[in-house]
Amino acid sequence: MRHVTLYLGAGLIGVIVAMAVVGTFWTPYPPDAVVGPGLQPPSAEHWLGTDGLGGDIFSRLLSGARICLLIGIGSVVAAAVVGVPVGIFSGMVRGWVGEIPARLSDILYGFPALLLAILFAAALGGSTWTATMAIALASIPAFVRIARAATLQVMSQGYIEAARVSGTPRTAVAARHVLPNIAPAVGVQLSVSVGLAILAEAGLSYLGLGSGPETPTWGRMLREAQTYVFSAPQLALWPGLAIAVATLGFNLLGDGLRDLLDPRLREIR
Repeated sequence: MRHVTLYLGAGLIGVIVAMAVVGTFWTPYPPDAVVGPGLQPPSAEHWLGTDGLGGDIFSRLLSGARICLLIGIGSVVAAAVVGVPVGIFSGMVRGWVGEIPARLSDILYGFPALLLAILFAAALGGSTWTATMAIALASIPAFVRIARAATLQVMSQGYIEAARVSGTPRTAVAARHVLPNIAPAVGVQLSVSVGLAILAEAGLSYLGLGSGPETPTWGRMLREAQTYVFSAPQLALWPGLAIAVATLGFNLLGDGLRDLLDPRLREIR
């Protein structure tokens, strides 16, 4: 079946989005409240059981999906808004002026999201905003690189030279010719980066550098389940499975988009 990875990725993402939408408007119980005895098995009252403190696991999973997508998509979109224009500028401008953004992005690439989050948490305190900023800053170099490489390839085409000879301004060349041609590559990078951002957010929440304790997140659920990993392993199973499904879904979507949009792969098929 053609584009099976695209459809499978879209289906997995659809499940996560449905969880986030439902969790925004309804949960069986308040996700931050004690609703029964701790470590209860799945039942008609608690579909996935309760955690060590008596919170409903299913309600916390639904609520955590919203935070997961909010930070994952929000941080990547912010990184793309900054990184893509910088990458286009670096690819269109020749000489050392165009090299400066590329070298700065290389320097920023050496600071992972975890290190940035630790620095921000020390200065501002751990929060959703802190995690979003850290992941966004760590994701900018990837968009600068992909946009710059794609722009350099587009700028080598004859129609770009014709547009410049005819007196078309650089901004018009970027908007009319460069951006539409690099959009497929940027779209693939967006999808893959969201998966990485979700994984990074889970790691930050696990370390206590993400959203506050009053906000249920999948990473925090994993951290709380660590105490009961041998006596009640299902507490770690559900948030871990949710993180895996979300990350896998966006990665498969990125692979499917690459297969769909890359003309070289279309020719092979």
